[in-house]
Amino acid sequence: MLQSSRERILQRLSDDDLVLDVGGWASPLPRADWVIDLMPYETRGLYGDPPDPKAERFGPETWIRRDICDRAPWPFEDGRFDFVICSHTLEDVRDPVWVCAEIQRVGRAGYVEVPSRLEEQAYGIQGPWVGWGHHHWLIDVGGGEIEFVFKHHVLHGRETDHFPAGFADSLSPEQKVQALWWEDGFGCRERVIVEPDELDAYLADFVAAHRPPRRRRWGR
Repeated sequence: MLQSSRERILQRLSDDDLVLDVGGWASPLPRADWVIDLMPYETRGLYGDPPDPKAERFGPETWIRRDICDRAPWPFEDGRFDFVICSHTLEDVRDPVWVCAEIQRVGRAGYVEVPSRLEEQAYGIQGPWVGWGHHHWLIDVGGGEIEFVFKHHVLHGRETDHFPAGFADSLSPEQKVQALWWEDGFGCRERVIVEPDELDAYLADFVAAHRPPRRRRWGR
């Protein structure tokens, strides 16, 4: 999560606010009262600082271990939480639309953070492929809505569909992510692309619009 967003969340919350962290296993927010994730409490904190139970408001009894995409309502009543955080989880899961629906059912406001397409369509950030290998979706955030597009394999092979190696190194932390602050709900949908021409345009037009200009060679 962006440090600026983390600070804004902490400033916004009162001590009485009830907070849920959705998919927070790798780096749970200590201020969260509850966490729901597929992975167990004991293995939390893959990224960031080592877990500090003294600083965490959640504990083993408020850590719900389950598949958040299993199409069964989460074990919370409607509007239970004052604030719901979901940071770098939606791109990983098979049904982000369902997760977004449950986030809005159980929460009254919240914060969502996902990778930007600038990063997800960049070559070589993790290995000799485009974007993060375990991410399923390209995501667009804007106008109070989140739109998901299946991350098609063609973008790995066509230079028109991705940014060159080293491009991601030029991005600021803010450029590498997209954020949505919401209250009383937000739009969420999957954009299903069937026609090849539509997919080609979706991938290539974004890269063309954001690709850095090529340096001019002397004498040319």
